[in-house]
Amino acid sequence: MEYKDYYKILGVSRDASQDDIKRAFRKLARKYHPDVSKEPNAEARFKEVNEANEVLRDPEKRAAYDALGSGWQSGQEFRPPPGEGFSHREFRFSTEDAAEFSDFFSSLFGGRGAAPRGEPRPRRGRDQTARLRIRLEDAFHGATRQLQIDAPELGPDGQVARRPRTLNVRIPAGVTQGQQIRLAGQGSPGVKGGTAGDLFLEIDFEPHPFLHPEGKNIHLNLPISPWEAALGATVSVPTLGGPVSLKIPPGTQTGRRLRLKGRGLPGDPPGDAYIQIEIVTPPADTEEAKAAYRRLAEACPFNPRAKLGV
Repeated sequence: MEYKDYYKILGVSRDASQDDIKRAFRKLARKYHPDVSKEPNAEARFKEVNEANEVLRDPEKRAAYDALGSGWQSGQEFRPPPGEGFSHREFRFSTEDAAEFSDFFSSLFGGRGAAPRGEPRPRRGRDQTARLRIRLEDAFHGATRQLQIDAPELGPDGQVARRPRTLNVRIPAGVTQGQQIRLAGQGSPGVKGGTAGDLFLEIDFEPHPFLHPEGKNIHLNLPISPWEAALGATVSVPTLGGPVSLKIPPGTQTGRRLRLKGRGLPGDPPGDAYIQIEIVTPPADTEEAKAAYRRLAEACPFNPRAKLGV
């Protein structure tokens, strides 16, 4: 049978910490989850990632796996240890449990068709992940959305099948890009009376026409006229909470950044709104406009390239 390099599957080193393994698993589970992934062979890769995580997240199973040594290569022919793999130890997998994984896993921790060792223990269902795309305004005000998913359910015959399910999801005000919402008990069903896993929804913002989130802060490129920049002005600025008056100091240049404190996404503390100034020059597309520009050039002799020595 084929040797499985679980570290390579998760993309971590052999001395990776449990936090490293957890982060790697969540990233790959989101990438290859069959409900949302468009990657080729997503379902097979998702099962492979789940299997690797099943071993490496458990210190005892990881130690048993590490005992095989590091000289093996992925795809290399593998012969299991004498006897029944590691099943003579504390690892107790029923036939149903082991069937989720590869022959390699089964040969080490309890194989398919092996006689159950005592009454199978209840086992918690697996956590599931999915993406939830929302508007930036939903993150500011909070919202409730209906989500339709193909959820795993345990049938009367003990087999897991996917069936459509509609969930009402409450989006709390102040969620940020990439944040996860946990729906307890909405993941895969448990085995032998075990509790169901959880469903984790990762927040993904729809593109906004002019506001750009960064954590709880909001960024906006604000166009102003040359006279507003030169003389100073008070202008109306759009924010998630509605228009706000912003004072433009006299002599403002393109690229200057102004802050509206507390005008970002809500929280404790709330985020801020950062306004990047962009001076927009009116077109000289009429004789009157051209004449006005000539008068301005005469009234305000100015060389913007003086610092360049030209």
